[in-house]
Amino acid sequence: VAAQKCRKRKLNAILNLEEDVCNLQTQKESLKKEHSQCSKSINQIKQKLNNLYHDIFSRLRDDQGRPVNPCQYVIHCSSNGSIFIIPKHLAKSEQKQDNRKEQETKA
Repeated sequence: VAAQKCRKRKLNAILNLEEDVCNLQTQKESLKKEHSQCSKSINQIKQKLNNLYHDIFSRLRDDQGRPVNPCQYVIHCSSNGSIFIIPKHLAKSEQKQDNRKEQETKA
């Protein structure tokens, strides 16, 4: 009787594990689909942002009426909602300062 109960418990444990495996495989497939959809959405948003970026720079002119070179400038959005066109080298140094401030805040 004890051996029979032991075999039954073992069989139940195996069945429960098989059910868990099936559930996890279903969850994995669902997460893969969600990941794929998120990736597609991100790529679409990146493309829209890139198009917007190029559209903005195609309309910008400097003081002499010449087009602003997107290779030399970036669009910068400040925390108060203001938008500026600044030279890339300034944007990089400002990014480094922001990263330092974030790291200090986390520490």
